Amino acid sequence: MGAGNVEAFAETGSVTFVEDPVVEPCVGMEFESEDAAKEFYDEYARRTGFVMRIDQCRRSEVDKRILSRRLSCNKQGFYVKIRDQFGPVRKPRPSTRQGCKAMMLVKLNKSGKWVVTRFIKDHTHPLVVSGRPSRGSMDGKDRRIQELTMELEHQDQLCELYRQQLITFLKNVEEQTEVLSTKIEVVVNNVREVESEGHKHSHHQL
Repeated sequence: MGAGNVEAFAETGSVTFVEDPVVEPCVGMEFESEDAAKEFYDEYARRTGFVMRIDQCRRSEVDKRILSRRLSCNKQGFYVKIRDQFGPVRKPRPSTRQGCKAMMLVKLNKSGKWVVTRFIKDHTHPLVVSGRPSRGSMDGKDRRIQELTMELEHQDQLCELYRQQLITFLKNVEEQTEVLSTKIEVVVNNVREVESEGHKHSHHQL
């Protein structure tokens, strides 16, 4: 964020601070680093009325360095609601997720620049501008805490998703087991009927 324009009114002696216009992301926009892209999108989010989430990244298979990063709205996705069939009953917690698709995707190009390759502007919820500090005004410790908090929320969402998939898998196994048991029971009954018919024929011959 710029320092802002200062308009002085000589007749009253008052000074008004006016923020620069909001710069909107666009495909092709370049940044010197990933952090610069994060600070830009966080400032855009702060002044537009939402909270940035540091989302998924893609890493190099060779040296594991980050090659692309998705920055999203913190209302992105949904928390998975599932019944607690396994483990203790947990108290449901309020969710901020509303399936918002707003995001900015940046990728590292061959010249070392981070380039916006995709931008979704529209949100699925009302935007509320708040007075929270910008990412650029945070010190390193606060910034790291923010990043770890967002990463923890993301990992928590993945755990819920994997848990749902596991429960679905176990349910499918249970259903298939019941089907198999029914088929085996039918086969056993058919064998018994055949054996019974065989015994009847043997008695008649005697």
